Amino acid sequence: MSASAGDGQRPPGWAAALLTDAATQAARAADGRVAAVYLRSATPGLLRLAVLSGLPGTLFRPWWRLHVERPFPVSDAHRLGEPVVLPNPAETMRRYPQFAAGLPFPFGSLCVPVSHDARAFGVLAVLRPAVADGADLVPHRQSLTALAERLAAALHRRAATGSDVTWDTAPLDVRPPGPGPAGGRVGSLAWDPLADVLTADGQAQALLGVASGRLPGTLDSLRTVAPELPALLREAAHGRPPPLPLPVRTADGAQRLVLLWAPGTADGGRVRPVDGVVLDPESGTLADGAADLLPQGVFCLDRLGVVGYANPRAAHLLGLAHDRLLGRPLWEAVPWLDQPGCEDQLRHALLSMEPVTFHVRRPPAPARQAYEGDWLAVSVHPGPHILTCTVVPADRVPDSAPTVSKDGAPGPVTAATTPQYRPIALALALSEAVTARQVSAVVVQELLPAFGGRRLAIYLLQERHLFLAWETGFPPGFLTPFEGVALDARLPGVETLTTGRPLFFDSMQQLQAAYPGIPMDATEGARAFLPLISSGRPVGSCILGFDRSRSFSAEERTVLTALAGLIAHVMEKAQRYDTEAALAHGLQQALLPRSLPVHPRVETAGRYLPGTEGMDVGGDWYDVVPSGDGLALVIGDVQGHGVQAAATMGQLRSAVRAFALSDRPPEEVVGGTNRLLIDLDPGQFASCCYVRLDPVSGVARVVRAGHPPPLLRDADGRARVVNLPGGVVLGVDPAARYPVAELRMTPGAVLALYTDGLVERPGRDIDDGITALLDALCRAGAPGTDPGCRSLSDVADRLTATARQATGRPDDIALLLASLTPTATTGR
Repeated sequence: MSASAGDGQRPPGWAAALLTDAATQAARAADGRVAAVYLRSATPGLLRLAVLSGLPGTLFRPWWRLHVERPFPVSDAHRLGEPVVLPNPAETMRRYPQFAAGLPFPFGSLCVPVSHDARAFGVLAVLRPAVADGADLVPHRQSLTALAERLAAALHRRAATGSDVTWDTAPLDVRPPGPGPAGGRVGSLAWDPLADVLTADGQAQALLGVASGRLPGTLDSLRTVAPELPALLREAAHGRPPPLPLPVRTADGAQRLVLLWAPGTADGGRVRPVDGVVLDPESGTLADGAADLLPQGVFCLDRLGVVGYANPRAAHLLGLAHDRLLGRPLWEAVPWLDQPGCEDQLRHALLSMEPVTFHVRRPPAPARQAYEGDWLAVSVHPGPHILTCTVVPADRVPDSAPTVSKDGAPGPVTAATTPQYRPIALALALSEAVTARQVSAVVVQELLPAFGGRRLAIYLLQERHLFLAWETGFPPGFLTPFEGVALDARLPGVETLTTGRPLFFDSMQQLQAAYPGIPMDATEGARAFLPLISSGRPVGSCILGFDRSRSFSAEERTVLTALAGLIAHVMEKAQRYDTEAALAHGLQQALLPRSLPVHPRVETAGRYLPGTEGMDVGGDWYDVVPSGDGLALVIGDVQGHGVQAAATMGQLRSAVRAFALSDRPPEEVVGGTNRLLIDLDPGQFASCCYVRLDPVSGVARVVRAGHPPPLLRDADGRARVVNLPGGVVLGVDPAARYPVAELRMTPGAVLALYTDGLVERPGRDIDDGITALLDALCRAGAPGTDPGCRSLSDVADRLTATARQATGRPDDIALLLASLTPTATTGR
């Protein structure tokens, strides 16, 4: 199923049959308006739309490619292996704001993973009418899950034979099942002459009299039902499609009209795939005749956008001969309607089943009558299977409506609620990015697939030189000579920033001619160099690379330039954030102890792990301080993150050390630190646990200020939570009292102090986390008895091992262990 020839290559016949049937059944099973099958791409990390039923593929182009790591319903279903159920727009907006912004219409959706024996092949997705509660969709989810399992089993069998089951061609458009032969008068068919695979939807089969189950088949399968049709299909495949719908007789004598076309033209004797439309000229003749007399234009589209009927007035207003409109996709017949605003309105009608009205400006026409004007008002009235559209001249449009460009290109659609989904989708994705690296990753995942790019490089400006921040797709080492290039270098990536103008090259030859001698990473392709400028301040430059030569339309140039400004703004904020984060990290690392004091009868070990979710550092700290003839053990957590939290942590650590070095009682140490924090008034509070340990007697006097309780593992292997009384967090009540509790440690016992980052996880009770840590402490064993734990340092590594592997850790972690030993040890 994998294709390397790009989106123009057709998939094999078995794939079309299997996936088309899956999409058709999915729409029925979930009462859906649109059904889709996504499969893995040969490109790692991408899902590709393979089949789309109930919506023209052109209208769904922004979602042809989805990155598996992006927060989209299809991506999550594939990555997590669990169904994603979104009953209504409110739930969609809450969980997936990017998806909701791209399709801001009232519908619900179900996405079910297609997997077999832990191997993920793709996702089965359905868009359907919204409901109030997800419980209403349980039967539909179960039906879809069963369908997905059957599809996965079929793909698994195919993969077991050594066949590839990835998808890298354009999606197949499938007309959804209609109410029956009597309810429709237009059907579609397709023939792949290379594989000799003929497919037709249910309407076309019914109109031609093909028995159920005979298609997909070969061209010979038509000889007994429509003897004239095979010859017409062969002519079309060789670049000679009939210019008009031709009458064809079926085996039972019924007359049908067939319109055929082959995308592209024949080249060097090569044959091309053929698409066609079958019409019943008898059905609806009386109604069509009546519509022909109406003063306004009327035309009908099926759910794939094919024009099944148009009265003469509609053809006239759209500037076409009637025979050039019938049986063709609307945006192919009327190219100036192929624009974002028009697509948004048709998507709205198809998904929400609500009528829409909008204005569109026609291209200039010298022969047009003056009273008709340049503007048309288009109304779309959706039904379950047919969209009825009316079109009339519009005398005026809202004053804010755009005008025609100077080159005569048609103006954009205007409507009161035209969704602006393209910039919004990237803007929402960028809103989740915090660091410069995260911003770059979002650009790769969102911008490249949207425009079909294969290479990207982002350079950032530092001290009048450009430094590479992110790159993907370029040959290894190719960009190395450009690292740190000065702003006086004559390079397109530099000049786009210094001039503030984007540079577009349709081919590598154009690039070479404009910049003679510039190193080239490929002989074929196209390049776009975009300036990253935020509020007039230069930030850097962005390079987009394409594998094939291509032209950049005026709309693409405008959108890319606007998106570059958005990227620059977010990247500038990310750079400031990175700088502050680096300062906070440096401050915190400077304040944490480099080593712990050595005591002949006490072994200690400390660990600190910064959070990995976001870049703000926290205020966690630990310390061991000589106090009289014993040791003071302290651990704390300042509320908040960033430089302020790290600075407050440093002040508290200094205060505790000063009190401990003077051997003050534990309650006075914590009480004095509390009052100091209130006097400093940083607008923050902190939790703390302070232990004054006497190594000779083993007595530990403990004070807690809103901190999790310590854990104690005795030498015999039993462990428990030390539930001691405590006071409120520091920085809240200047008159707070902090009671002292005592516990006794024996040689070999391990005392564990920790911050809540080690035991707290979203969606889990903190008591469950403490219990899990207690179990881990038991399994780690006593130092010197467990071969895997030769020292207290090994125990600390065991207790933090799981946390170290977590990539989405939201908070910092601090851990401090202490153990009494009968002989001298080396502390850490």
